[in-house]
Amino acid sequence: MKKLYFFLLVCCLIGCKKNDPKPTPVITKKAPAIILTDERKVDVDTALLGTFKSETLKQFYSSSENKTVWGNLKKRQYVITQLEKSEELGLNPEDYKIEQLKKLESKISSLNDSDLATYDILLTYNFELYLSHLYKGKLDPKKLYTDWDLDEKTFDVNNVLIKAFNNNKLDSIVENIQPKSIIYKELLKSLEVINTFPDEDIPTIETSAKKITLNDTNNAVINIKKRLLFWKDMSGKDSLTNKYDQKTFEAVKAFQERHGLANDGVIGAGTISALNYSKEKRKQQIIANLERWRWYPAEFAENYFIINIPDYSLNVVENQDTTLVRNIVVGTSKRKTPIITSVLKTVVFNPTWTVPPTILKEDVVPAMKRNRNYLAKKNITIYDTSGNVVEPHAWNENKPNNYRYVQSPGYNNSLGLMKILFPNHHSVYLHDTNHRNYFERSNRSLSSGCVRVENPLELAQHILDDPERFSKEKIDTIIASKKTMSFKITKKYALYQWYWTAWSKKNQLIFRADIYNLDSDLYAKLRD
Repeated sequence: MKKLYFFLLVCCLIGCKKNDPKPTPVITKKAPAIILTDERKVDVDTALLGTFKSETLKQFYSSSENKTVWGNLKKRQYVITQLEKSEELGLNPEDYKIEQLKKLESKISSLNDSDLATYDILLTYNFELYLSHLYKGKLDPKKLYTDWDLDEKTFDVNNVLIKAFNNNKLDSIVENIQPKSIIYKELLKSLEVINTFPDEDIPTIETSAKKITLNDTNNAVINIKKRLLFWKDMSGKDSLTNKYDQKTFEAVKAFQERHGLANDGVIGAGTISALNYSKEKRKQQIIANLERWRWYPAEFAENYFIINIPDYSLNVVENQDTTLVRNIVVGTSKRKTPIITSVLKTVVFNPTWTVPPTILKEDVVPAMKRNRNYLAKKNITIYDTSGNVVEPHAWNENKPNNYRYVQSPGYNNSLGLMKILFPNHHSVYLHDTNHRNYFERSNRSLSSGCVRVENPLELAQHILDDPERFSKEKIDTIIASKKTMSFKITKKYALYQWYWTAWSKKNQLIFRADIYNLDSDLYAKLRD
């Protein structure tokens, strides 16, 4: 009867999850043999293994000749402790059946052989699941999004676990398989820091005023002060009056700086929205970003561009040193900038611009129907399928897709004076812009998907890395010619065009607006 009970328990533990866990890729090569010691060992029932529907698990126990492996108390305790502490890394202990495992551990001395084998399998299955989640994330971004082009991370979990097991180095395995990037470590610190904040009971900030400025009197200021004190942007005691005084003004500017807002001390809708985020919501935001960083490549190239879309920033890193920083403009929530890992290939000076299908449909065609001279004013020429120029009055508004629309090179070209090409499936690139005033804004989610870069000619000169051929004077001469010229980037730069909305610096929490509204949904899926 007890055997039947444990078999039913296993089936329950496997079947009660709402969603199947992200499967570990099948490992084709044979796992190394597991070195077993003299602790109690029993046979593992292959039929029971089959109920888990995991080829990886079968191969693991094949390496122990289908014997149990967790007879050592210290090793079992380590596994259980790690699963119990998984919350500290932004994961959910219940995903790894921690309570059931602890109950089984508490009565291990009374388990018969069959029950012990069941417990052993559950330990292995859940610990390997945990390790896989730590290495490459719980969820698969390609199943969540159509515009996330990231290479799948493969993970030979059996090989990693068995080597650590045999060498008595289980205590280092969790640390070793996590991402090594500074941002990931800052996110772990963020989670640690936010857990030190007390539970909050501060009412939502509400005001009919469009903005609150220094020395204004507004009842909303009372709860604003409470929020600033809670998040430690304002220190000491405050009388909590409704006067927007100098001390609060300075605290608001500090808060705005942490959240990527214009730090002018003016309290508008954006500042109030950020202030109204609860501790729990911010914690969920951090956890969502930890998951994203597990999706990203484990190692960085020697030289690379890294773009953080919600931060509107581009950093050039060479030999672990940040050599250039640029403000950028990214896609709107309707025309999102895709998440891409690629390699920079070509710099094009004086590019032409061919109107893409989405902009043609949503912008150009309606404008042309209103004014046939719309394209001419923008220096855009219409070509038919034979390459002949079509005059605006001869354009057939009922068949707009029968034409090509090409904007001539120049300062006012939509791509500006330069673009950088890299392989991708979304027809996007880095480029200059004819709306150079956009870089002065704090919210720069304004493009149609491509990334626009501030001061692009200096960036081009830097990455072409040939002072004789591409001095400032020679680049200026190329630009003045208005001829389209392309040059291969000989120095290898990777491109990491990614998305993250939280991190920390010197124990200070930093957040950015979730401009594509991805955080809440991702957290919900992680906890589903």
